[in-house]
Amino acid sequence: MAFHSLADFHLDVLKEVGNIGAGHAATALSTLLDKPVDMLVPQVKLVPFEEISESVGGSEKVVIAIFLRVEGETPGNMFFILSMESARHLLKRLAGLECGGKEEFDEMELSALNEIGNILAGSYLTSLADFTRLNMVPTVPSLAVDMAGAILSYGLLQFGEMGDHALFIDTKFLQNGDEVEGHFFLIPDPESFDRIFAALGVAAE
Repeated sequence: MAFHSLADFHLDVLKEVGNIGAGHAATALSTLLDKPVDMLVPQVKLVPFEEISESVGGSEKVVIAIFLRVEGETPGNMFFILSMESARHLLKRLAGLECGGKEEFDEMELSALNEIGNILAGSYLTSLADFTRLNMVPTVPSLAVDMAGAILSYGLLQFGEMGDHALFIDTKFLQNGDEVEGHFFLIPDPESFDRIFAALGVAAE
């Protein structure tokens, strides 16, 4: 399926999948942290692979990324990317961890970020799998702190060829009126997008 011919309902369905995933993630995080967590998905769009770095502030911007491989009927790669500032706010607002002004995160903070990213990615993937009725299985996530371009390059080295486009889901965490923004990317392998959109077309009809 050509990307320029995507029907609006495909993106509408994907946004609904994102909202359902956000709801599941918020519930899971609320249980984990024993406090209310709200999440919003303000936008869902398809972006060319080369624009992923620009979507998070540029290829040289240092970010935190939780990434994993998706196996099953629609193999691909998933990244949850946070700016350093967003990561600190997320730890403070959600996990109650004070990062102070230091540049680096300690082991506990990185573990908390990895778990939050794992829950989020798993929730989105489960929602998409349930909606499309396709088998999608996440691998154990990894966490990296590096420039966005280097993280994506590492993903290419680890997982081989990636698709030309990524499904971008903007994610906002809400805690006592404060917003923390993160970016979720699903990059299906080249042959996987057609399967996902074929399944979405059937689901939407």
